Amino acid sequence: MTEKPDKTNPGDITLLLSELQGGRFGAREDLFQAVYAELRRLAGVQMADERRGHTLQPTALVHEAFLRLVGEGAPWKDRAHFLNTAARAMRHILVDYARTRLAKKRGGGAARVTLADTDGALDPGDEVIMVHDALGTLEGIDEDKARVVELRYFAGLTVEETARVMDVTERTVYRLWERARVWLLRAMS
Repeated sequence: MTEKPDKTNPGDITLLLSELQGGRFGAREDLFQAVYAELRRLAGVQMADERRGHTLQPTALVHEAFLRLVGEGAPWKDRAHFLNTAARAMRHILVDYARTRLAKKRGGGAARVTLADTDGALDPGDEVIMVHDALGTLEGIDEDKARVVELRYFAGLTVEETARVMDVTERTVYRLWERARVWLLRAMS
């Protein structure tokens, strides 16, 4: 009888990712159980600023993101790489959801409402889309700044966790975060 991996041990999650890529029967289910709590936390962070009554719930976001990730069959390096990619997948799911909802709200192909036409109060979906679009531009300019924004804003990681995922110092994360925030504010204004 083989022992189940310890879901609190990042090395075991890395082992499960390797087994999934190797095609081990049951690896997908074992991986899901091992990362579910962390994915649920990421989903909760990403949805914290969403409007009240949002029809997409954190649990559904976790399941959709996980299915996208394991369906891609990407070569996962380790737990941090997988969770970083999961945060990105959740961001894309929320942005797609917000765009669809806003298109329906605004009449689909009818005349678009610009930010200048609003009373200044942004819908959380609008903010997610604006940050996502600006982040796409920032990725082309400076990948490290964009990654810090993704990990801090979308994944809700602390400076310490971000430094660990990026394999840089906390001071570097602070520096990148401040510069990225200034850039994003200018890009979004």
